[in-house]
Amino acid sequence: MNARTIVITSVAVLMLFVMVMPAAADGIIIPEPICPPQPLPEQPCVDCPRPPIVPCPPVPPPLGSTPLTVKYHKVTVTIEDQVARTHVDQVFVNDSTFAMEGTYIFPLPLDATVSQFAMWVDGTKMEGKVLSREEARAVYESIVRRRRDPALLEYLNRGAFQASIFPIPPQGERRIEIEYTQVLVADSGLIHYVYPLNTEKFSARPLDSVSVSVDIRSKDALKAIYSPSHKVSIVRDGDHHATVGYEESRVKPDRDFELYYSVSQGDIGVNLLTFKQGNEDGFFLLLAAPEVEVEQNQVVSKDVIAVIDTSGSMDGGKIEQAKAALGYLLDHLNPEDRFNIIRFSTGVESYASGLRPATERTQAQRFVDGLRAAGNTDINRALLEALAMADKERPTILIFLTDGQPTQGVIDGVQIVANVKQASRGNVRLFAFGIGDDVNAVLLDTLSQENRGVTAYVRQGQRIDEEVSAFFAKVSTPVLADLKLDWGGMSISDVYPDPLPDLFVGSQLVLVGRYASRSSGPAQVKLSGVVNGSPQTFTYDDLTFRSSGGADFIPRLWATRKIGYLLNQIRLRGEDKETITQIVTLAVRYGIATPYTSFLVDERAQTEAGRQQIIGVQATAMPKAASGGAAPGMSGGVGAAPVQAAQDQQGLRSADSVVAPSGEYAAQIRAVGTKTFVQRNGVWTDAEYDPSKMTTIKVGFGSDDYFKLLAARPEWGQFFALGERVIVALDGKVYETVQGAGQPVQVPPTATPEPTRKPGPGATPTAFVTGNPPVTTPTPGSKPASGGLCGGVAVAMMGIAAVVVMTRRVRC
Repeated sequence: MNARTIVITSVAVLMLFVMVMPAAADGIIIPEPICPPQPLPEQPCVDCPRPPIVPCPPVPPPLGSTPLTVKYHKVTVTIEDQVARTHVDQVFVNDSTFAMEGTYIFPLPLDATVSQFAMWVDGTKMEGKVLSREEARAVYESIVRRRRDPALLEYLNRGAFQASIFPIPPQGERRIEIEYTQVLVADSGLIHYVYPLNTEKFSARPLDSVSVSVDIRSKDALKAIYSPSHKVSIVRDGDHHATVGYEESRVKPDRDFELYYSVSQGDIGVNLLTFKQGNEDGFFLLLAAPEVEVEQNQVVSKDVIAVIDTSGSMDGGKIEQAKAALGYLLDHLNPEDRFNIIRFSTGVESYASGLRPATERTQAQRFVDGLRAAGNTDINRALLEALAMADKERPTILIFLTDGQPTQGVIDGVQIVANVKQASRGNVRLFAFGIGDDVNAVLLDTLSQENRGVTAYVRQGQRIDEEVSAFFAKVSTPVLADLKLDWGGMSISDVYPDPLPDLFVGSQLVLVGRYASRSSGPAQVKLSGVVNGSPQTFTYDDLTFRSSGGADFIPRLWATRKIGYLLNQIRLRGEDKETITQIVTLAVRYGIATPYTSFLVDERAQTEAGRQQIIGVQATAMPKAASGGAAPGMSGGVGAAPVQAAQDQQGLRSADSVVAPSGEYAAQIRAVGTKTFVQRNGVWTDAEYDPSKMTTIKVGFGSDDYFKLLAARPEWGQFFALGERVIVALDGKVYETVQGAGQPVQVPPTATPEPTRKPGPGATPTAFVTGNPPVTTPTPGSKPASGGLCGGVAVAMMGIAAVVVMTRRVRC
């Protein structure tokens, strides 16, 4: 088999992989030796000798040195009754001064049934080859051995599709389109789609633009729609159709795009994903989503009280935007809702003496139109008057807008919180909107948190009306209030969010927590709440807490939310060493940036004693939140920094997707699966490694034992793919890759793979179709050719889900 064929084969395999595997499966750049151009005779001659052959350089160029870049990468997906059709459109640009040709590689899903796979290059349909898992591994290992670059190790357990690419002229572009269909599988009732976007370690430059658009249609009603990997927009069009979108520019994607969705005929769909490792307690993620199209009698009648700051600082654009927001609220009340509007400055004035029916929205709009900004800010009195109107028999949404601090009446934040707590009832949800940076972020957050709401901050460049209307659109139609979960005897702990929020049409509950190791197995879970004063209970008998394995993103998502909760406790109540220790332990374990863990790359952090020393130093250096006689942080919560801290911590507490390492030390921290690695002295070191207590087993990089180890446990390839030097703790042992032969390694037994997941109801597997002419498969066990005169595999180009191996065209 020649090099060109091998590269083509590798391309195909990698491409199909995108759909199912949650592990990294990205397009990559694999530079190979590029031959210099051959000299030509100065004058034409007959029977003149051929110019001498110039050998390829013995040392390949460094990773990422390809002259190719990606102009854009667009993915359009349609999923209908679990059959997904994926269309990939990307443009490669050759920035070099010579023509390039090569091979395109696409990773295959582990357990996918794929049909109708085809590839076009500038409108021409291309032939390709499908490699089996064993054949693809031979390709991957060969590249790793020759280049001493372990980047491909994460693909060891996958096949590939491979196709040849037309030459790209200097400064030219080549558009590549790929389309394939796949039957998606269901896991714990959730249908799972994956597309590879993890290209950061292969890409020398950011992508100009990347987008993923998913159109989902189902005969059964769609319930939960959730991405653990990316912040996506979700637009629902009834119960059976939804669109999901993700888009960024100038970005190096660092993780695959994952999407889960569920279908159900019930009023509220509940699904459970879990993860458990060894004898440790497990982690779970529960999704609960109501129907979109609900009968009027299923909608919870609510009361809405809007409290708006009309002090002098609100004059101008702020007051006009606030009035527009109030207009939106009035226009979107449900028929059975009631409302009132309270404006406050030096004094307090209400639209009406009590709650009014939604039919009075026109009269209320005239009250809103007449609002003017003047005077001081009496927050305490305004909130107490609003709470006095609340009806304890109906859910009440209290929307509080202010751009300043209390300057009239009671101005002590601690007293305001105490007064509101005494006046409030359990059915009130207080949602505060802080406008600008002059608000007291700690006061607003405390008020919201103690009344089961959240705070949103409208910063410079944002519009009040847009933020408030977007929020109200989410909470305008409640379907279940006062949620409670009965776990059926399971031992559950550390659940976030706590307390549970209400369920609204078009929204969903994303709940994470831990379960005791002894609690593995099936469970009957009950979700209860109140609908228009009547208690309702929904029972789910088919939820299972795994005894091993599962979705490995859940522990990091749980840790993200817990850290956000703990940081917020410190901000509102002050520091204590126990809380700081919890934050540091979680942050080090899962690679999450916090004010206490900038030391992650510090050498002292390698040992437990060193970590404790740094904790003490950090805690001493952190400013104390308490001030004077005020509650911790209450008087220090004004200004841009506290507002930013409030937003950051709210982002952690409510995170639905895994937070990647960021900031000053991001280049030295990698999150892989459930592990975190820190680069110390050129070695990617597992955060669990403590050199004072652990001894490493030294494995020679690229040695026979190295590949035997990975052949036995291909799932470990994602860790060893970090680089030539890695220290990682696995199955009770610590492996360290080193230069040279290393030491003898006892290869562990091959792990028993999990049973292949089956397509969900209604999905019909289809045979793989290669089109005409048919795709042929290389001989099993065949190895890549050496490349001939100019190295057949020359430069593999990144393409978010593809590998292009480019070879300089040489006239020899």
